[in-house]
Amino acid sequence: MQFENTLAFAKKLDATDPLRKYREEFHFPKVNEKEVIYFTGNSLGLQPKRTKKYVDEVMRDWAELAVEGHFYAEKPWWDYHERLAEPLAKVVGAKTKEISVMNTLTVNLHLLMVSFYNPTAKRYKIICEEKAFPSDQYMLQSQARFHGLDPNDTIVEVKKRSGEHFWRTEDIVAKIDEVGEELALVLIGGVNYYNGQVMDMEAITKAGKAVGANVGWDLAHGVGNVELKLHDWNADFAAWCSYKYMNSGPGNASGIFVHERYLGRKDIPRFEGWWGTKKETRFLMKPEFEPMENADAWQLSNAPILSVAPYLASLELFEEVGMLALIEKRNTIVAYLEFVLKEIDDEVAESTFEIITPKERGCQLSVFLHGQGKSLFNYLMENGVITDWREPNVIRLAPAPFYCSYEDMYRFGQILKDGILAK
Repeated sequence: MQFENTLAFAKKLDATDPLRKYREEFHFPKVNEKEVIYFTGNSLGLQPKRTKKYVDEVMRDWAELAVEGHFYAEKPWWDYHERLAEPLAKVVGAKTKEISVMNTLTVNLHLLMVSFYNPTAKRYKIICEEKAFPSDQYMLQSQARFHGLDPNDTIVEVKKRSGEHFWRTEDIVAKIDEVGEELALVLIGGVNYYNGQVMDMEAITKAGKAVGANVGWDLAHGVGNVELKLHDWNADFAAWCSYKYMNSGPGNASGIFVHERYLGRKDIPRFEGWWGTKKETRFLMKPEFEPMENADAWQLSNAPILSVAPYLASLELFEEVGMLALIEKRNTIVAYLEFVLKEIDDEVAESTFEIITPKERGCQLSVFLHGQGKSLFNYLMENGVITDWREPNVIRLAPAPFYCSYEDMYRFGQILKDGILAK
């Protein structure tokens, strides 16, 4: 498609966008009495308007039924979370039984490491990416110390090549092969939070399994953003939050994937709780844990219904649209944003920014500002562009296809140009 950096062209793209009606499904903040241009769905997605109905339903059932809501609500609370498994399985490329919803992301990664990181004297090392998201770094370091290991010896970071802003798959695979029989676990962010790079999860998983390691994925920035085939890729486990591209609300419930080969097993190391035992016998209060035959075996406690309800509301939207349609629009709108950025860069006096996101990408473009300080970010925010600042000099732009428009991309470009020229 031949793009044009004009308002008329942007409106033409919006007019032919099959997802355009879904913009009206979301609440937008306002700045200067105008709806914002929202680029931070990679941090917190906008609230779907239908969320209130789902939450109000739970509140009504709590008021009218109290404890009986567990079994007699329209959506009984005791199995409420099960309604999320099938639509989530479609989003992440899994079987329904391989999915559960519980806790929050880092909590779930810790719980999954109980099962999938069991170091021995010979096989104990963990591979992750250089400068992983801090929470992952802290988690891996604390897991190493918990097992009596030195994090500096245990954790192997795959670095970017000098002068490059992205990782090369061949370097990650080479590091896996190098660590070889010492490698216990590969745990990497499937989509990097900083530069927006989508890792070759299939190739990396294959390489890790080939040397006998377990492979897991932190998909905080991947779920609802990129195509995933966790079952077919043979990943051992994955976890993700739901408040970014999944639009379930701040700090909301996390999802997990556990490959079916581990389901129904009593011999696997696992921290266990009441809600992981078989439904059929749960209320008999038996002393012996009998694991659910699905990923719910990793659940500890009953689901936080007021957190899960918004997640179910958002998944209804994903069911209506489907990931393929979202990805198709994502590809076009991100390409248009990239075009607008390059056009603006050509229009100002000198090159002022550099896109550091590689071609393997999802919604996010990370833009390194040359010769610009945080004042440009502040200008954007003050003029209704909600974006994200990362030190030392990067703004992250993530046009989520559910609610961002092509006109947003054009308008952003004009505000960006004004901000640069006003310097």
